[in-house]
Amino acid sequence: MINNKSYLSIILLIAVLTSAIRASACTSVIVSGRITKDGRPMLFKNRDTSNQNNVAVLVKGSIYRYIAIVAASDVNCESVWGGHNETGFAIINTAAYNLNGCEGKDSNGDGELMKKALETCCTLKDFEKLLNELPKPMDLNSNFGVMDAEGGCAYYETNNEKYIKFDVNDPKTAPDGYLMRTNFGMTGCRDIDRGVERYMAISDFMNDAKKKDLIDMEYLLTAAPRYLTHGLTKINLYDLMPNSLQDTKMFPFLDFIPRWSTSSVILVQGVAEGESPLHTVSWINIGWPLASISIPLVITDQDLLPSIVGRGEDGSSWLCQKAMEQKHRVFSAKTGNTHDYIDISKLINHEGTGILQHILPIEQVVIKRGKQAITWMRRHKKNNTSRINDYYNWVDHYVKQHY
Repeated sequence: MINNKSYLSIILLIAVLTSAIRASACTSVIVSGRITKDGRPMLFKNRDTSNQNNVAVLVKGSIYRYIAIVAASDVNCESVWGGHNETGFAIINTAAYNLNGCEGKDSNGDGELMKKALETCCTLKDFEKLLNELPKPMDLNSNFGVMDAEGGCAYYETNNEKYIKFDVNDPKTAPDGYLMRTNFGMTGCRDIDRGVERYMAISDFMNDAKKKDLIDMEYLLTAAPRYLTHGLTKINLYDLMPNSLQDTKMFPFLDFIPRWSTSSVILVQGVAEGESPLHTVSWINIGWPLASISIPLVITDQDLLPSIVGRGEDGSSWLCQKAMEQKHRVFSAKTGNTHDYIDISKLINHEGTGILQHILPIEQVVIKRGKQAITWMRRHKKNNTSRINDYYNWVDHYVKQHY
């Protein structure tokens, strides 16, 4: 356990590490189907953004339908931030501020590119063709994670002029069968790397998962966005857990995988050999993942999604709004750098009454029922609209009742 003197020293240490720049700070992982137990590859993204209000959408694109996460204010879905289409093509990104030189400039075209890719691409080759044909400069500065129904999965470190591919199926490139990216590219100006602490954290997480044989959809989806060990300091917030909800304990919450700016999580689970591309699943956690619930989304004939993740009458997601309300209880400081400090007691405590401790059992039931519906769909080799819609209706009712 950490004593009070060490505790104060830790606070000062982490405060010194605080960056003055608040920017998109996503954390991502690609896992090759060659190392998963079921042969299905995975894309994972923990998204950070200043635009906290997000929704899930199912869009009829220019060629293909797709499921994606978008900002609630983006009513025409001009930019998307992760998703998959009906051919099994999927894409995510993390901003990589070092790919256009050492100035660390951001780009504006990432979301528009991902929309274009989802509505027009089937394969990694299609995506490469899209990049090659874009007018230069492309206004891009990102690590794009891409997957297709043929088992292909790769990162594309992309700047204004070109891209460099990292094939996760290549044992020389990814000897462990997975790769991670935060906010720098391996081929960029390494003097200005950002997201290093989160890269260290996700590396620790994946290495530990590999040792414990836990690299699977459910563990990555539920544990990585709630990984409360700091990559640099190795401080585990569970070691600082207060006794009760009333035992206020403020602590700097900086450069963990989840942050104040975390707005959603998406894990796209691809298909195994011989499966229909329509059996690709986007598991999404809309809102702040420490206070929200992961739900599986698939493309069906009726183009429906659970109402709690889509746009409601006010244009926002019910679940996203509820999660943000709970987040404000955790970030309870009223003055100063309010986005940098949490009350640990409101998140986790020894009584088991913290917000995270409340939503985990609810999520466990939602995931269990979701896996049952998806397993049925895969076994019958079709998308049973009625079966999936029944699940979506159940999710809407169950989550609203128990959240």
